[in-house]
Amino acid sequence: MNKEELKRRTKEFAHRCVKLAMSLPETDLGRHIRSQLIRCGTSVAANYRATCLAQSRASFISKLSIVLEETDESYFWLEFIVDESLLKRRLVDSLLKEAEELTAIFISSRKTARSRNNK
Repeated sequence: MNKEELKRRTKEFAHRCVKLAMSLPETDLGRHIRSQLIRCGTSVAANYRATCLAQSRASFISKLSIVLEETDESYFWLEFIVDESLLKRRLVDSLLKEAEELTAIFISSRKTARSRNNK
């Protein structure tokens, strides 16, 4: 997957997180999770774009680590939505899967960048 495809994929992930977040109930917990999921879900895409503009390998690794943290946090909030029965699991499953896949991609990219940095 090239960087343009991953930019598109992370942006789509952000849109899907926002849409899911907007469907959360109007409760204190629903509003809290809505805010958190929108923040971290959109941060995945925004920070990945910044990663693509990194001016050094060290900067790339650092920025990619932020993307990885935000993806993992998105996964946490998606899981929490299911744990708290705020939405049916079937509505969240595809986003959980995408968060897992993106996490695996970013972990692999960071490992590759670190191994090249050590050569």
